[in-house]
Amino acid sequence: MDLIKKFKQLIDKAESIIISTHIFPDADGIGSQIALCLALSKINKKVYCVNEEGLLPRYLYLDQEKRVYSFNRFKKKYKSLKTDLFIVVDTYSIDRIGENVRRLAMESKNLLFIDHHPCPPELMSLHCIDTSASATGELAGALIQSLGIPLSKEISLPLYTSILIDTSSFRYPTVSGKTHRLLAQLLDSGIQPSIAYNQIYGTKEVSYLKLLGKILSETKVTEEGTVAWICLYENQLKKYNVEYEDTHGFINHLLILKKIKVACMFKERGENVKISFRSTGDVNVEFLAQALGGGGHKHSAATTRRGLMKEVIPEVITKIKLMLKER
Repeated sequence: MDLIKKFKQLIDKAESIIISTHIFPDADGIGSQIALCLALSKINKKVYCVNEEGLLPRYLYLDQEKRVYSFNRFKKKYKSLKTDLFIVVDTYSIDRIGENVRRLAMESKNLLFIDHHPCPPELMSLHCIDTSASATGELAGALIQSLGIPLSKEISLPLYTSILIDTSSFRYPTVSGKTHRLLAQLLDSGIQPSIAYNQIYGTKEVSYLKLLGKILSETKVTEEGTVAWICLYENQLKKYNVEYEDTHGFINHLLILKKIKVACMFKERGENVKISFRSTGDVNVEFLAQALGGGGHKHSAATTRRGLMKEVIPEVITKIKLMLKER
């Protein structure tokens, strides 16, 4: 069944709807969630956004109407609410939305995933999953338009932000003419790109630039120059007074290297190391991330490994070298 038709049928039958996203959500999940909530409210649906935790302060500006509830706050206000449809955006795994919110999903009459991550064909046939979309926000925008709902400025800002973030400012190969045609409509609503960019990325202190300079100055590259990586330690965040969330884009600076095929960023977090992967050309880092217990997309993926940086880094770099050698 066509995913637009599937979406319309479920929305037509639903009066009350909950929309959620994965734990530790990014702007794509949050933006898609808020935009869908605002849009469906326009056609007189009772819509609630519920996440395991409340929004981080950096995302509050996207939720001007304060639609997003933490699970605890939601249950205090709506103790016995029954819903017709539970929508999960930016993931196709019910286990990724958190234990408490998962129970809410199980109590709903219907469940729908709206996502753009690669998944088994059986799931794609039952849900609104489009792996050709550059971001879940792009798919959410198309679904909103399929209902004939105008893309107001309030709806457009979270959608624009979700695409901006999930494509690293429109630089990934998944960005298409379809993406830009939607972006044009979002901008026509009154969104100003420079303001939207600064709101999500934030204006920085000089200490941020010093940390970035420090990290990039210690970039490591393989002999062939095809693999490059940077490392970030928790004591550096404290020293430079930079938030963990503000460092996600550091890895993208490696993509300008002349021979680069795979870029990595290793970030220390407690007893774990978060590893982000980026690629250029036809190297699929999603497979690499999956082999290490993570996931993502062909050109952008991530995983987490337990252990010390000095142990994790050589293990991962060795695997990347092997992968490239066997291509």
